[in-house]
Amino acid sequence: MDIKSTITTLLRDGLILVFNQDKLDIVKTAEALIKAGVNNIEVTCRIKKPLEKIETLCKELPDFAVGAASLIDSPEMLDIYNKANPQDPLPTLEQIADTGASYLVSAANFRDESFEKFAGKKAMIPGCSTVNEILVQFSKGANLCKVFPAKQLGGPAFIKAIDPPIHRLISLVPMGGTNASNIADYIDAGVLVLGGSFSMIEKETMQKIIDEQDYTLLVNELAVINRLVDRVRAQKYPAIDFSKATVEQVSRATGRNFNIP
Repeated sequence: MDIKSTITTLLRDGLILVFNQDKLDIVKTAEALIKAGVNNIEVTCRIKKPLEKIETLCKELPDFAVGAASLIDSPEMLDIYNKANPQDPLPTLEQIADTGASYLVSAANFRDESFEKFAGKKAMIPGCSTVNEILVQFSKGANLCKVFPAKQLGGPAFIKAIDPPIHRLISLVPMGGTNASNIADYIDAGVLVLGGSFSMIEKETMQKIIDEQDYTLLVNELAVINRLVDRVRAQKYPAIDFSKATVEQVSRATGRNFNIP
């Protein structure tokens, strides 16, 4: 999937689910997302064997947008971590890109070298916690900027405060603490795409899904979240049909730039 198709998918979905649950089958989870109306998933490298899982997913569902998260774009830190964890090393950005993954996500900034190698080829979503980081990463080629940890930074109020000074140009993706109770507030603050994990689902329900491997129940729970995102975005942007909108249409209607060549 090329970069424009990837960004189009993320904008149409409005939701990035972080796959952080080793006890679930990753392909069945992706298929549950598709049935719920979401066509992407972000696989965190904090799970076991992330590279293998991403490779499997890309082969099984080639038209599905697969992202990799918790990437550490620091050769020095990777070396230290991988020496201490040789049985399950963290992959490099290059290894992730080779799997066919559509987008790259980090909790921190990406290096200049990584932008030179991947900007304009793979969608890049660096983690940012300050206005300066957002501006610098975007200027180097980031397509969206992950606001992390969103809850600890101030949640929707933080987004609402920093968005006007950056002229509402950059699409911010809050991750960390997003749930049904604040999704509407984030979208009202100007967010087009939210990141969230299985913590968006009630604990007891999620435990039942895991214990019983009930992917039908997972579909139902994800569909509820997806419908909420769709409904609130439609109220905020009545002129946009996100299910069909192109990147250009979203950009014209919202003023956001997605750094697509």
